[in-house]
Amino acid sequence: MYDLQVRRRALAFLAEGHSLNATSRATGVSRAAIREWATHGPEPSSTGRAPLRTDGPAYPYLLGLYLGDGCLSRGRRGVYALRIACADSWPGLISACERAIHAVRPGGSVCRAQQQGCVQVTACSKQWPAIFPQHGPGRKHERRIVLEAWQQPLVDAYPWEFIRGLVHSDGCRITNWTTRVVGGELRRYEYPRYFFTNKSEDILTLFSDALDLVGVQWKVTRRAGRPYNVSVARRASVALMDLHIGPKH
Repeated sequence: MYDLQVRRRALAFLAEGHSLNATSRATGVSRAAIREWATHGPEPSSTGRAPLRTDGPAYPYLLGLYLGDGCLSRGRRGVYALRIACADSWPGLISACERAIHAVRPGGSVCRAQQQGCVQVTACSKQWPAIFPQHGPGRKHERRIVLEAWQQPLVDAYPWEFIRGLVHSDGCRITNWTTRVVGGELRRYEYPRYFFTNKSEDILTLFSDALDLVGVQWKVTRRAGRPYNVSVARRASVALMDLHIGPKH
């Protein structure tokens, strides 16, 4: 049984672009084991449960939700509770969060806990810290938040899912308006735009890097009371966001 550090080291080496053969030679780990970790995540399953799955689109989406409105809480016997806060206003988001958790943790239970104005979508596992290594003490905007070497290829493979998770947690699609004088007449014009707001500069960077990857133009803006914003307002970029993300529901 390889320990978790060996597993992560092998996946980091693989993420740097080395082949399975080269990674196996460098780490002394079989190619079959490395392939299994790359598909299902590095966390060993000592409980007989299926390992958490990070190989599909559900994981980048859930990662985005976690970075925005999620937390891990350690309970008894090393079991962690993953909690994602979803506003009551968006029942579709609550259901999407549940589906993503079920896809990442097959066979596990997911429950909803009603709070004031939101639902805490909750699931428990000893394995959560392994696939959410951004977990740590203190608030996210007060500590370093970066993707591990094994996480980046997963986000790169499904950038829209990652963006969707971030937008569904800390983003919105709104309609702005402005006025112009045309032919001596004052006219009102409306146009849609997307905002993503987060106090963590690192999470803002992860979001903007993902936008760069899919060709969406963005800029940093400052709104009253919300100085930490990434805005998408260019018509072509908004159209891309509408195609892949759309308004929350």
